[in-house]
Amino acid sequence: MSAHLDAAVMAPQATGESGVEFTLHLGNFEGPFDLLLHLISRRKLDVTDVALSQVTDEFLTFIQPLYTTVSTQALDIASQFTVTAATLLDIKVARLLPSKEPETASEFAALEARDLLFARLLQYRAYKEVADILDQRMGAEAERFARDVVLEERFARALPELVFDITPQEFASVAHRALASHDPLAELAESQPVVDTEHLREPLTTIAREEENIVRALENQQSLPFEELAKESSELEIAVVRFLALLELYRNRVVELDQDKPLGEILVRRAPMPQDAVEEVRG
Repeated sequence: MSAHLDAAVMAPQATGESGVEFTLHLGNFEGPFDLLLHLISRRKLDVTDVALSQVTDEFLTFIQPLYTTVSTQALDIASQFTVTAATLLDIKVARLLPSKEPETASEFAALEARDLLFARLLQYRAYKEVADILDQRMGAEAERFARDVVLEERFARALPELVFDITPQEFASVAHRALASHDPLAELAESQPVVDTEHLREPLTTIAREEENIVRALENQQSLPFEELAKESSELEIAVVRFLALLELYRNRVVELDQDKPLGEILVRRAPMPQDAVEEVRG
């Protein structure tokens, strides 16, 4: 059924070789076939009021001359019309039968075919309206022509009339001031953003320097509490750097750390190491 519906939407375009549309003359409708489908899709015309047999007879009369000229075109148009007419007939039968809830797969397919046909007719109408709009715009643009003329010679060589109201000396003075004040390098320097360096300062100490201080403090004593090492620093930054230096010495196995309990006192003790290693740490 879906294959039939794919072709059904093309049926409203059934025209002869001369471009004449298939027109119907029924008791309750007179006009092009696509208008009939449009009215049915908009539910402005009940499909049960359309005599499909009369529509078929008029279509056969319309298609008959095409068989003597372009047979392939006639077969295509006839096939498209047959699919659309069969779908309309299916919808009409469903409308005439007593209304009930669909139970079989064929009944569901018939309802689906009806809805799809309406959707495709609406899609066809949208395409046709857009085509009409584009055709109108093309017609309007076809009436516009660009101006294709050249400028007359007398205007091409025309120059504005200059009126000098200053003396040559005054003009020379103005030119001198303008040229003297123009310094490209100075303008470039002024345009460059200035980076403020007030927030930059030299660090109070370094990790390497604090490593030397810790090793020197442990030369005379076997062990020292870390609090005593930290007391010697006058700034918080120095205390932090000294703690980092202590961790670096511990990683290099220069010192050993003991702590009896969590959050307890940290005891720093010099680890046994060769004298050359101590000299290397001391720098």
